[in-house]
Amino acid sequence: MAGLTQYHSTSKQQKPQTTSPFYFKTTSLCSLALTLFLCTFSYLFGAWQHSGVTLRTSSKTATDTFSIPCNPTKDTSGTEKLEKPLDFSSHHVADDETTVSSSLESKTYPPCNVSLSEYTPCEDEKRSLNFNRRRLIYRERHCPTKDEVLKCRIPAPYGYKNPFPWPRSRDYAWYANVPHKHLTVEKAVQNWIRYEGERFRFPGGGTMFPNGADAYIDDIGKLINLKDGSIRTAVDTGCGVASWGAYLLSRNILTMSFAPRDTHEAQVQFALERGVPALIGVIASKRLPYPSRAFDMAHCSRCLIPWAESDGQYLIEVDRILRPGGYWILSGPPIRWRKYWKGWERTKEDLGDEQTRIENVAKSLCWKKFAEKDDIAIWQKPVNHMNCKVNRKITQNPPLCTATQDPDKAWYSKLETCLTNLPGVSTNQEVAGGELAKWPERLNAIPPRIMRGTVEGVKAEDFQKDKQLWNRRLSYYKTVNNQLGQPGRYRNLLDMNAYLGGFSAALVNDTVWVMNTVPVQAKVNTLGTIYERGLIGTYQDWCEAMSTYPRTYDLIHAASVFSLYEGRCEMEDILLEMDRILRPEGGVIIREEVDLLVKIKRVTDGLKWESQIVDHEDGPLVREKLLFAVKSYWTAPAGSDQHRINTS
Repeated sequence: MAGLTQYHSTSKQQKPQTTSPFYFKTTSLCSLALTLFLCTFSYLFGAWQHSGVTLRTSSKTATDTFSIPCNPTKDTSGTEKLEKPLDFSSHHVADDETTVSSSLESKTYPPCNVSLSEYTPCEDEKRSLNFNRRRLIYRERHCPTKDEVLKCRIPAPYGYKNPFPWPRSRDYAWYANVPHKHLTVEKAVQNWIRYEGERFRFPGGGTMFPNGADAYIDDIGKLINLKDGSIRTAVDTGCGVASWGAYLLSRNILTMSFAPRDTHEAQVQFALERGVPALIGVIASKRLPYPSRAFDMAHCSRCLIPWAESDGQYLIEVDRILRPGGYWILSGPPIRWRKYWKGWERTKEDLGDEQTRIENVAKSLCWKKFAEKDDIAIWQKPVNHMNCKVNRKITQNPPLCTATQDPDKAWYSKLETCLTNLPGVSTNQEVAGGELAKWPERLNAIPPRIMRGTVEGVKAEDFQKDKQLWNRRLSYYKTVNNQLGQPGRYRNLLDMNAYLGGFSAALVNDTVWVMNTVPVQAKVNTLGTIYERGLIGTYQDWCEAMSTYPRTYDLIHAASVFSLYEGRCEMEDILLEMDRILRPEGGVIIREEVDLLVKIKRVTDGLKWESQIVDHEDGPLVREKLLFAVKSYWTAPAGSDQHRINTS
């Protein structure tokens, strides 16, 4: 192999010509001593040579070589390090003009036009005009064809800075990062967002919570228990700037917020800039990209979804993703219509009829009205379908789904008009699918799907081993990237191939959240188990773009992603998508076998990432290696009308 020392066999030693026993004995002892010395020397030399953990690929030669530094320096703890380690720290200085050199052998990727600084490929506004406006189909995912995929790097706006660290980011964002004032005008009286000089402030208001999200959540907490750990995961439909999800975080409730890319500019972008989990999404004609029985609580605060229309399909979809015993919360039209009907510019009859139809759909799903007080109404899903099936002998609307309709299949799957079957039970009190532990015990308890044997090839002992594996791996990650363990450096994390959520679980005590994605091409669908652990995530095909804005994530983790997609789509397209959704000075960790990792590094050099290949946590003899990288800081120029941008 190029760059590796070539070893040749030595000539065979000649036999001594004498047969004297003394000569034979002396020769044997000398040979033994020489052999022992050589073996000892070779062992010590090899141990010294491999004592550093870092492997580097040369970017200045035409061949791929691996080298271990001959003279590593030592820090005060005695740990050997590279003379020039990667700089993972953030600088976010807008006038930084340091040039990052690219590999001579790498293909280079030019900057995109500045008009694409907020480009979301699968929710492109121009492309959406080609699709049906009925039922908001035009706002669903519609991705570019292969020949339309951009081969350039999306620029950050001029003056971009790293977001405020959490928890300050909940309340503040830099104007330069999301330069839109539309919401500050349109939602001014509702206290969503305010513009204050160089930054935005989020007072925590909302259309249906004028006293703030905290007070609104307290009102919900008077009706259902938000403190005992029974509610951990939530989904917010039509989330606005995600203040509901932002303020639930202090109560250890993790919310998946989503809203369409619509006339309210940058709702989801603001949510992510605040450090709150969110995706671009809409309930239209396709299932939401989540598994069945995922969320403990679903919420709609004047989200304007016509819940009772289309044979109740939208509420049927909420029922699919809501766990047995979970809650659906509705505030806004038509709830409390007798007080607000004039402000909503609708007739009393129209609003009263809408609430009646919603109540009827909820009953047909076997939900019970749990509470209604002031502006808030709450329904609860049954813990099983035993009584529901008995009642359906009289009415079959909507019918129960058949056994062949997979309730967890949710990637471009059409909405159903049938009620998702719950797993069978033996008593009225038994929770269908298995009862979940309360948070935080839920995180490390064996998920019911694994206990029941419904996750193919995954047993309880596999789950326990995975937990231990990721605790060890994360500890190793933090020795290579010391910023990973520092509070405030990273906030939004993405795991591109999450499996059982081990990476996310190992970070649970850090001030971060992780979007766990399960590729639709994965051999086993494990997203349901991730939700059963009290974590959140989504399905994703990495041959397509993610439903999120540019500069969404501070750190991206990709274990075996590129080997999974070999032969399915271009490596460079996946890496360009990672570059799009990664923030300037964001970090990347990629795990693959060394041969594939070398090819990946050639592309990352062309993206102007600073990167290094390092050894596996189990040492240099393991063929799987890791690539640690940092995206360079660069922005668009000061004049938005310019077609070229400045890079550093």
